[in-house]
This record gives sequence, structure tokens and C-alpha cells, in this order.
Amino acid sequence: MRLTTRGRYAVTAMLDLALHATERPVPLADISERQGISLSYLEQLFSKLRQSKLVASVRGPGGGYRLSRAASEIHVAQIIDSVNESVDATNCGGKGDCQAGEVCLTHTLWQELSGEIHHFLSNISLQKLVDRNDVRSVADRQLAGFNQKTATIPLTAVQ
Repeated sequence: MRLTTRGRYAVTAMLDLALHATERPVPLADISERQGISLSYLEQLFSKLRQSKLVASVRGPGGGYRLSRAASEIHVAQIIDSVNESVDATNCGGKGDCQAGEVCLTHTLWQELSGEIHHFLSNISLQKLVDRNDVRSVADRQLAGFNQKTATIPLTAVQ
């Protein structure tokens, strides 16, 4: 099975957004910093996510992105599909030309596995991930590191 960086990064960025967009829109630069994903790559991903109506952009000062609907209504498979990814376990991309232009002996098996994986990911919402303790602890660690990097020096210390 291949899930490329594009699909992984899209899910990671959307989960970051779900965790941090509760009070205000989240700038892509913040997601980039916390997740170690280049800003230009995030811009490409969020263009597709916006076209798929999974996120909404807010312009101007204090702008950024929000989820377009509740985290419980956005599923991992939708995110992967929106960035033109497929979860495909076949070697032929599902085309059936795996063995000299013909279907190979195990094509149906790998095709069925691909369907099962997609079904599995269709049942995992962003909210389910947000509610997980392991996800929360990683997010808390990342936020602490992010806040430490963006903290300003108090004026009383600069004299």
C-alpha cells in the first residue's frame, strides 16, 4: 500500500487545524512551524482542501483557516481523496494490467484490501483523532515548543 507524503501531510495539517482552530483561524505558517511541513506545500494542499470544501479561509489580520464543518463530520478518507490521493494496495494502480497487461493472480485480493483500508479511514473522523490521549499529548508537546519559539521577551527584562 502506498500513501504518499501528500496524503500524510494533508491529514496531519487537518488534524492540527482541528486541534487549534477552536478560538480563531489558524495561519498556515503556524501549522508549518508545528508540523515541520513547508509553507508552500501547505498552500498547495489547502488549495485542494478548500476546493473540496473541507476548510474555509479567513482573510485579513488574524486570518487563516478553519474547518468548514464540525471535526466529527470530516473523515480521514475525505481528506486523502481531496488531495487526489488513493489508498491503493495494487501494483497497477487498480488498472488490472499488473502482469504483462493482464490481471495478476492476486489483483482482486489487493483491490479488496484497498477497499477495506478506504472503508476503515472513512470511519475515522478528525474528532475521533482529536479525542485520543496520544494525539493530545503530542499536540501539547508541539504547542509548548511552538509557544517557546514564538514567545517574546518581557520589556522589563530588556533594560
